[in-house]
Amino acid sequence: MSLPHQPSAAPSTPAASPGSPLKQAVFLHTGWRSAGTWVWSRLRELERAAGFYEPLSNVLADLNLADVAASRPTLTSGHPPLAAPYFDEYRPFLRDGARGVAGYDRRFSIDRFTREPDATFPALQRYLRALCEHTAARQRVPVFKFCRTGGRLPWLKRAFADALHVGVLRNPASQFASGWQLRQQWSNAFFVAAPFRVLGLNQTDPLVREALGVCGVRLPPLAPTTEDAYALGCEQYARTVDSDNAYRAFIALWILCALRMGEGVDLLVDMDRLGNSREYAAGLRAEFAAQCGLTPEFGSARDLLEETRRGAARMTGIDGGALRAVHSAALKFLKSQPGIEAGFVEVVRQKMVLANELTEAWR
Repeated sequence: MSLPHQPSAAPSTPAASPGSPLKQAVFLHTGWRSAGTWVWSRLRELERAAGFYEPLSNVLADLNLADVAASRPTLTSGHPPLAAPYFDEYRPFLRDGARGVAGYDRRFSIDRFTREPDATFPALQRYLRALCEHTAARQRVPVFKFCRTGGRLPWLKRAFADALHVGVLRNPASQFASGWQLRQQWSNAFFVAAPFRVLGLNQTDPLVREALGVCGVRLPPLAPTTEDAYALGCEQYARTVDSDNAYRAFIALWILCALRMGEGVDLLVDMDRLGNSREYAAGLRAEFAAQCGLTPEFGSARDLLEETRRGAARMTGIDGGALRAVHSAALKFLKSQPGIEAGFVEVVRQKMVLANELTEAWR
């Protein structure tokens, strides 16, 4: 795993081609409200890149050509302005009068945490490979922005060894606050429901069970029937769930995805550093250039830590001081897992220190 620390000049690199040492695609493994869309947008704006937004989102099952133009950031999304709609790159995979992106299956939308790929993975691999091949034929580099691959990251790294696998990591307090405030201010419970949905549909997995216990998560009292029904039940549950349990569920999913990130990424984007260090932003740009030939400009990154501090007064009904124990338990869980490099453990430890500082102001 590569963590850029020193700036270096970004070389002018030719397009990658078969046999090139450059990576042929970029897989951004992000979390909801991690600022991953902003990172993706910096890459997508490059002439040689083709940016596929959320390739595993269930929205793609019902997408049609008429919907594409309207798929733009909303006032409350916090996403950057986009020159083209979110799903513009999927147009070649849509047919007039039909719904659904070719090759997409709704079952792709739920992350999994098992060591070995599940029965849906061959179809998922074919689907992503088709997007890659279509893009490469046009001499462009596909850039995928995922929110649903935290658990499947090792599967994808093995299956797509020719891709640059990038983890986008933000401290959990800031990431949770971003989603929680959407529920408070705009009655948008999606991001509060998401951890319950993913954890609940994976609760029979031993690793997920361990994380649930360590973080003290209380899952919704729902019987997992169909995935769609369970997702709807989780969204209803998230509208009234107490803040303590919502945060515990978020941390359980965050640390599970961090664990897989520590096992599998080639490059780590630290969102808490990016908005505070031009040196770090320049070094990160150089890392992308060296590994995949793309030179994204990260100098306009916002100071997301300061934004979290300014928004502390809006985090009402949450006893921030009580969350230290959850952070400590999650970090201990990560340390207990085999094969995680000490350098990555230290990065996560720093995230928990930040989370302790930021949540202390929540009341």
